[in-house]
Amino acid sequence: MSNTSTTLEVGVRRSIPDNTVGQNGVMQIPAKADYAIRALLTLAASDVSVSADHLAHEQELPAKFLGAILSDLRRGGLVTSQRGPEGGFKLARDPDQITIADILRVVSGPMAGVRGMRPETLVYEGEATHLRDVWVAVRGTLREVLEHVTLGQVLRGDLPPAVKRFTDDPDAWITRII
Repeated sequence: MSNTSTTLEVGVRRSIPDNTVGQNGVMQIPAKADYAIRALLTLAASDVSVSADHLAHEQELPAKFLGAILSDLRRGGLVTSQRGPEGGFKLARDPDQITIADILRVVSGPMAGVRGMRPETLVYEGEATHLRDVWVAVRGTLREVLEHVTLGQVLRGDLPPAVKRFTDDPDAWITRII
């Protein structure tokens, strides 16, 4: 068993020691979310049904894990599936109608939870009284980007101003680890 975790940074995968992840590490996008988006982008680029095996091979994803993700996406109404020789998976809606936020909510639940709770429900006392406002702002910033980016836009590279504002800033490309 490896002592490393995969961390995703701007589409680049790298292994980092486990001791930099977690309590003193980086905020992560779960592999499940990354894999779901990559599989859906492959479906968005196709006019025909695509098998789970083809999706796994095309995006170099673990087939068994992808199968579970595709089941979640089907239950969440983002893909449809068909059995048989012409079977496979298709997007349930136009790629320009599926946001990255939609996908994340289906495979990972609500955005920016704190200890599994919605930030607006938190109550802090004393010096931490205003921390809830920070967590709500974090969620708002995530929404500003993720609710305004569709699969179609990512596929075309036609990203909205909310994304370009960040990617045009050289500082956004720098990883900070204390």
